[in-house]
Amino acid sequence: MRAYMREADQVMVGVPGGPRGYQVLASCGREGPRTQLALAHQLGLDRTVMTYLLDDLQKDGLVERRPDPADRRARRVELTEGGRARLCDLAERLRQAEERLLDRLDPAERETLRQLLFRLATGSDATTGELCTMADEIQSGGR
Repeated sequence: MRAYMREADQVMVGVPGGPRGYQVLASCGREGPRTQLALAHQLGLDRTVMTYLLDDLQKDGLVERRPDPADRRARRVELTEGGRARLCDLAERLRQAEERLLDRLDPAERETLRQLLFRLATGSDATTGELCTMADEIQSGGR
């Protein structure tokens, strides 16, 4: 776990909010636009922390906050084109780091472990490789 955390920290260098920033990007890529409050609840973050994190991600052009059509007082967080590209890059770099760390396992064991850990961590059956495809579908209105 420590080796993975070191590798992941290296991948997250330059991402506003580090791993938390990645979690926001991944959640938006996986689930599409969500309100700030729903996103904060999902990720277990205080609303104030979420606001500052989103400010930083927005400054870097990775997300946009738009009025929620159902409640104009609420803001929905959406990935920008740059955010989608950054998410895909980060997901690929994390995958490469995992490959290096899991090189003692055969490919089928690696994939099984990766899928199980992802499902436990996110409550989703999607894989990290699907995040890029899902983000593209969300932005094109295919979901």
